Amino acid sequence: MSTLSNARLGSANTYDNAVRNITSRQSALSALQENLTSGKRVVRASDDPTSAAIAERALTRISRIATDQRALASQVDAITQAESVLGDVTDALQRFRELTVSAGSGVHSSAERKTIALEMQGLRDQIYSLANREDSNGLPLFSALGSALKPFVGPQATAPDYAFNGLPGQSAGTAVSIPFALDGDSAFMLTSTQDASYNVSLGGGNANLQASAINVTDATLINGSSYSISAISILPVPATNPPTSTATYTLMENPAGTSTPTIGPPFPSSSTTIPLTAPGISLTLTGLPTLGDTINIVPNASLFSVLDNAIKDIGGATSNTTASQAVSQALHNIDIGMQRVSAVRGQAGELLNRADRISGNQEKRSIQMEADRSRAEDLDMVKGISDFQNQQTGYQVAMQTYAQIQKLSLFDFIR
Repeated sequence: MSTLSNARLGSANTYDNAVRNITSRQSALSALQENLTSGKRVVRASDDPTSAAIAERALTRISRIATDQRALASQVDAITQAESVLGDVTDALQRFRELTVSAGSGVHSSAERKTIALEMQGLRDQIYSLANREDSNGLPLFSALGSALKPFVGPQATAPDYAFNGLPGQSAGTAVSIPFALDGDSAFMLTSTQDASYNVSLGGGNANLQASAINVTDATLINGSSYSISAISILPVPATNPPTSTATYTLMENPAGTSTPTIGPPFPSSSTTIPLTAPGISLTLTGLPTLGDTINIVPNASLFSVLDNAIKDIGGATSNTTASQAVSQALHNIDIGMQRVSAVRGQAGELLNRADRISGNQEKRSIQMEADRSRAEDLDMVKGISDFQNQQTGYQVAMQTYAQIQKLSLFDFIR
């Protein structure tokens, strides 16, 4: 009786073990099939917690890189547009300069110079509009560190005639970004100490006198004041042959400055050269002085001030002398303004080059992160297929073996 009982228990245990092995092989085969269809070795975190954590960190970094790249693309679009606008400004300034040179021709009448000034006014309006241009998001392209929706305001009744309505300076980029805007203050505004851009215009009485451009002698003494120069006496020098005279000019600083008299060298009846100095600056008067000569020296606050003064002086010139003076001053100051614009345009080009470098580095980082993720969770397909085939073969053998065991019954041998 005991022997039969043990036999029955052994048979049942054998059957249970066989079923349990078949179920285990079926589960393993199903897991391998899931790995093959997904292409991943780690389908869920429980498969390999360490590899799952590595893959998750890599995916997070890849997502962050993609976000930074989208932001960088938007920044590149804005700087590209700003650089293009500065190119349009340069073209307009070059045309303005050509008209200025043309206005200096002695064959033009006052009416013709006024016609040229009208075309120059159109170019000035175009440049002012370009300086306040916005990007596709409605943000100013030249807002510097932050400004109102219209960075440049003017002309204003009080000095300065134009102002930058914001915080000057170029915003800094990061390791993965560049600024959204350029420094409009550096591109279009001028400073007396750095640029020495002054408009020297002739007043009444200047039939033959010409004034040179301003030279900086000591930038530390420049305070941004304007000056007026007037001839207070023309006196003959006794006992000279041929007869000569001396001219005395006073230089008045505005506002509420001091008056400094300057006596020029003796000159014959043709012309003379008189150097004049003010705090930190100097200029030279050339020609035949006459009583009543006046010269006004006003610092230019911006490139727009330069253009406005050129239009006013050329359009209002009543003689070739005053027209020549206006042209020489305008050309000098336009060149200063174009240097400013070109410098900021070069800065825009460097920012675009920097964006290309950032984009290349980010792509390399993304490839590296993708490789880390792949090593952590992706399946080696060759090994996966081999394991699946081996597991499938073992499963089939187990099923066939179990089927054969099931057929082993005493009744099959009773005849």
